[in-house]
Amino acid sequence: MAPDLLPVLSRGKHRTARKGACFMEMASFLAGEPWSDHPGCTHRLLAGTARMVNDSSSDDGRQRLAGLIPDVIGLTSDDPYWDVLIARRAAFAALPIAAGERQRVLAVGILACERVLAELDGRSPGDVTDVSRWALSEVPDAYEWALRYSGDHDVPFQRFRDSSAPSIVLTAVAATANACIADRDGALRELLEAAIDEARRLAAEMSARPTSYRSETPDRLVIASTR
Repeated sequence: MAPDLLPVLSRGKHRTARKGACFMEMASFLAGEPWSDHPGCTHRLLAGTARMVNDSSSDDGRQRLAGLIPDVIGLTSDDPYWDVLIARRAAFAALPIAAGERQRVLAVGILACERVLAELDGRSPGDVTDVSRWALSEVPDAYEWALRYSGDHDVPFQRFRDSSAPSIVLTAVAATANACIADRDGALRELLEAAIDEARRLAAEMSARPTSYRSETPDRLVIASTR
């Protein structure tokens, strides 16, 4: 049985459409894939962001996410920049409204993103991009704490992709869902929209640049491109 064209989204994973549907299960259906909340049509971290936002929204707020479902279909890549920049964008979205403790955790996450990004770009490990520096300057106490906490530890890409990036997104979504603001549902939707926009930008950039050379090393993925 196919879901309704205008789905009623609900929390969690559902074995069949008769049991309900979450955001990514509806994406799998619209993409013509087997029913799953982990479809191949969407980048793993973007899909994870959608699942977390789906489950953290109120019943009413969740229904307002439905219009974004088609936007995640086809947004996928194995380019390592995607994991770094989607995680960083989610942290940016949550940082201004997060409670103090979570601001510190998000600031650490942003610095971790910056260390991986610097390695991918071939820059100095301590080099922080202007956009991150500006975002962190808005929360100076959290930034200073994160600098002391993070030190100069390497962040292997494999560990970042498998553990750090999902943790950054989870913290960002949780911080937004628990923020002391009037419209948490709206903020959650904006976080997901920001992640989708980042993936769209990356997809457009990839289609416009020459084919990159990729090589694998024991614990990280190095990319040489025209970025």
